[in-house]
Amino acid sequence: MVLVVVFGVALLVAVLLSGLAARTVLSTSFLFLVGGALVSDGFLGLIHITPDSEIVAVTADLALFAVLFTDGMHVSLPKLRANWRNPARALGFGMPLAFVFMALITHFLVGLDWTTSFLVGAVLAPTDPVFASAIVSRREVPAKLRQLLNVESGINDGLALPVVLVLIAAAGPAADSAEASPTKIGLELLLGVVFGVALPLLVNVLVRFRLLGAEPKLQPLLPLATGVILYAACHLTHANPYLAAFSAGAALAHVSPEAKASFEPLGEALAELAKFAALLVFGALLTPQLFGDLSFGGYVAVVLAIVLIRPASLLLSLIGTSLSRKEKLVAAWFGPKGFASVVYGLLVLQSGIPQAEQAFTLIAVCIAFSIIAHSSTDVPIARAFDVDELAGIAETRKDMDAPSTEKHPDRSH
Repeated sequence: MVLVVVFGVALLVAVLLSGLAARTVLSTSFLFLVGGALVSDGFLGLIHITPDSEIVAVTADLALFAVLFTDGMHVSLPKLRANWRNPARALGFGMPLAFVFMALITHFLVGLDWTTSFLVGAVLAPTDPVFASAIVSRREVPAKLRQLLNVESGINDGLALPVVLVLIAAAGPAADSAEASPTKIGLELLLGVVFGVALPLLVNVLVRFRLLGAEPKLQPLLPLATGVILYAACHLTHANPYLAAFSAGAALAHVSPEAKASFEPLGEALAELAKFAALLVFGALLTPQLFGDLSFGGYVAVVLAIVLIRPASLLLSLIGTSLSRKEKLVAAWFGPKGFASVVYGLLVLQSGIPQAEQAFTLIAVCIAFSIIAHSSTDVPIARAFDVDELAGIAETRKDMDAPSTEKHPDRSH
């Protein structure tokens, strides 16, 4: 119950400060992260949460599912078909580069063995749009940039999971090789996509039956029911829930725009609540001991992961695209580590591999630094696009109002 009270107080403070946060570098995500750290055993000791507590895995899993479900609804399939090249470059070239570069610096700076180093690279490869929400949601930001970051972050979670599972199996005797077989992993990914597309289609068919249909005040609950069923079905069948969530959101928005419109306010609010709860719980893990356990080389690796590896990897993958220089730089910077990395980091910690604790410490500190860096810079950078847009309007009007310098023919004759 103490955790519930703490969450309620943190939520109240975040809501009261949200107006200020929308105009400044203050971040509501950061408030929950700090709030969780303050009430943990490392400071006030009001709540007692450890990395192996079930609430950590559950809240991170639910938050990631909810965020991907609502993010999938923002994906326009016709626009995606017309502009698939940039996300494909980021996923097919940028993500593997980041994975390999992170593994290299982990091995040489932190001293983990090669298999565990590549495991850390796989866990930190996915990006999360939650901590760059101003970039992916504000209309003043160019649509192709928003789509690139949204699609990339929605799909890379599912792409990283099989690599994480295979490397856990390879890193130690605790893993069951059958659980990480390529066939089984491929089936889980395929089932996730199939469930994510099929369930919204089925619900859409049911709604169109003559005797069925939702009255207006209950219509927002239809996508919610679809998401709840999908979440449970994925966990019962071991289908990939993250690919399923993103696929379902995109499919639902495509087949039933009216359902998307009715659910959007409720969905965004639920996703925010899930995100805040997961941040509070994750913040409780960020004790002074955790930060003290990371070596100097580990901190160097964390800084490089945020300011060099992600930016360099994505910039290389976007060479030759139609994005402007500013759009490329913004896309390269906003590769925050989020809930997928939390979930996969917990899988590593609970796997029993020899260097699990060292790997989790590096992963957790990197996620914390990334949340702080990216959630405190998204609003100023998003507003910079708005300033550019206004400047462009001003220049256009100035040009229109300026007297023409064109030489007219002499009309005195």
